[in-house]
Amino acid sequence: MAVVPAAAAALAAGGGALRTRAEELLRALAGPAAVLREDQWQAIDALVTHRRRVLLVQRTGWGKSAVYFLATALLRGEAGLGPADLGRRTGPTVIVSPLLALIRNQAAAASRLGIRAGEIHSGNVTEWDEVYAALRAGDLDVLLVGPERLNNPTFRDDYLPELAATTGLLVVDEAHCISDWGHDFRPDYRRLRTLIAGLRPQVPVLATTATANQRVVEDVSEQLGAGAGAGAGAGAGAGAGAGAGSESGATPGTLVLRGSLDRESLRLAVVDLPRAEHRFGWLAERLGELPGSGIVYTLTKAAAEELTAFLRGEGYPVACYHGGTEAAERIAAEEDLLANRVKALVATSALGMGFDKPDLGFVAHVGAPSSPISYYQQIGRAGRAVETAEVVLLPAAEDRAIWRYFTDTSFPPEHVVRAVLGVLADADRPMSTQALLAAVDLGPSRLDQMLKVLDTDGAVRRVKGGWTATGAPWLYDEPRYRRVAAARAAEQQAMLDYIATPGCRMEFLRRQLDDPHAAPCGRCDRCTGRTWPSAVSTAASTRAREELMRPGVVIEPRRMWPTGMTRLGISLSGRIPPTAGAEPGRVVARLGDIGWGNRLRPMFAADPATGPDRGPAGGPGLGSGGDGPLPADLVEAVVGTLAHWDWARRPAAVVAIASRARPRLVASLAERIAAIGRLPLLGQLDRVGGGPHAGQVHNSAHRLAGLWEAFAVPPDLQGALSSIDGPILLVDDRIVTGWTMTVAARLLRRAGAPAVLPFALAVDTT
Repeated sequence: MAVVPAAAAALAAGGGALRTRAEELLRALAGPAAVLREDQWQAIDALVTHRRRVLLVQRTGWGKSAVYFLATALLRGEAGLGPADLGRRTGPTVIVSPLLALIRNQAAAASRLGIRAGEIHSGNVTEWDEVYAALRAGDLDVLLVGPERLNNPTFRDDYLPELAATTGLLVVDEAHCISDWGHDFRPDYRRLRTLIAGLRPQVPVLATTATANQRVVEDVSEQLGAGAGAGAGAGAGAGAGAGAGSESGATPGTLVLRGSLDRESLRLAVVDLPRAEHRFGWLAERLGELPGSGIVYTLTKAAAEELTAFLRGEGYPVACYHGGTEAAERIAAEEDLLANRVKALVATSALGMGFDKPDLGFVAHVGAPSSPISYYQQIGRAGRAVETAEVVLLPAAEDRAIWRYFTDTSFPPEHVVRAVLGVLADADRPMSTQALLAAVDLGPSRLDQMLKVLDTDGAVRRVKGGWTATGAPWLYDEPRYRRVAAARAAEQQAMLDYIATPGCRMEFLRRQLDDPHAAPCGRCDRCTGRTWPSAVSTAASTRAREELMRPGVVIEPRRMWPTGMTRLGISLSGRIPPTAGAEPGRVVARLGDIGWGNRLRPMFAADPATGPDRGPAGGPGLGSGGDGPLPADLVEAVVGTLAHWDWARRPAAVVAIASRARPRLVASLAERIAAIGRLPLLGQLDRVGGGPHAGQVHNSAHRLAGLWEAFAVPPDLQGALSSIDGPILLVDDRIVTGWTMTVAARLLRRAGAPAVLPFALAVDTT
């Protein structure tokens, strides 16, 4: 049961004192003017007095974190109130947070209440034992953990049982991640259901989110109710339905408090501009007009780097932030934004949930996210403690192509899943993810996500050394996977509808989240008729175009053979010998770039390596599928890339790779480079084997196996190489995985080439 009858009576009698103290604590946390919202009090009362399971669906900046910090202070017996009065001091609060930025912000907030917080995440593994020693000694009130820790074998086996037995309050932040219907589903979060079901019945649970539609609310509230004892719902009616929220828990024992998702400070607008240089130029001319400091979101890492370089060149203090940014650089960038030392962070969605800067003055997007719910969450970073914040979306024609690039994350077909389960069942020891990649053709991230789902379904288990099969029966839920994929497609269409809507933009977003209070905001460009100017000066757009169209990207060579090649019949392992490898190479652009990438993407749209659904085929000067002589504008880009290549030794000759998809383009590219550089064109590596195209193979081991015997050095090329004293420039149209260049470079080195410099028009990364 939740609390013993005598304790319940005592707490009910002292409810007024409890609320008074909660108000005092809130002012210590948020400032002297802070007032406890009615739904905040309902949640705190349900957690502290009745030990309930509560789902808070409230807008960003509403004060959800205040609920769990105040509840922690009261549950831990702060100031002589709460269960400690009755000799029932609770254990520490465990907060599951998805991002390190959020964990850092929460730890700082806790300290303002005198709450002692410790952190367990991938960034502080060396401190885990110290944190747990403090926890066992009673020196910590809160433990903040990342969801991926829940199935780390060391954490799960050594720490989690004790933690589950002593937890006084479990908090699941960004709880929409639990549901695969949510816009940001994370398999690691699904393990929370098992953790929740194993808690003692009297342990309260709080889940919070700002981005959950009704389907996600029902799914999450059902999962929160897992394992709830009959006593967990004691006092369920206390205060229910009061204030702005409403109680609509779909599962007995789960109290859902859902409020209006309006953000009164936000001024939403869309500015439709024709090309990337206009969007960059618009920001260069308008960034100074946006209030305070803020965030400029891009869809890809490449775009974030391009825009950061351009805005810095325009004199703006900005920093770049994406998934590839080093941890120390991320922290420094966050601190610079918090301290207003930069005008903006130019960021991908890696800067998303939980970043807390109350006075953030604007959020701009260069390119639209694929979901209006994700968009609502990102713009919710702005305007938490300021009267007005600007929100501007600059959509791009290439957005849909980028969305498609990132949508290949659906659950794999059943035969692939069964193959993985079969390999694990036949193994006599745990298998690492790398070893599984050699056994089944899936990409690393997709395999990892699939294994996490199978783990939470009980079909596999992560152990020290890798993964094992449990032997438990497992059902492939194909109808559900199809429905989730359809939901993702509907989200993309809804984002396009948001851009084109003639009605209120905030109301549109709120209706996407099933906000029952949705109504016109009276503030957005549609409601007011006030729009941002769309004119961009010729000077600004010209400078932007020069930045965007500056060609040249460094391509690092492969340095290690994939794990598990012996399983595929090829005796390779470890480091690629220096005598067999390539040097760092160059491409004109990444296909994810919004400068030359926009020019190159249509050329590769009909490539068998990626399938037909990438947009229009061909391009200026090229036939269907992008095959034909090298267009004049690309000749200029190739020359620019080669001119800025700081090679240690200039190439001595050119060799092409025989292409199945674009033989005329590759031959023309090699010929033009040889002519412009006045280098001998020695010929091409013959393609003697088939093998799947790069886009039809999903991991390195299988890609390398398909290429291993695909090429040969013809006799005339073999003879020519023997007389060349200098590096070979190895030419292809596109680099997808890097293994074609690796295999080709190895053959040329074995044939006598002293060094190999890879060159291509594009690399298939974002």
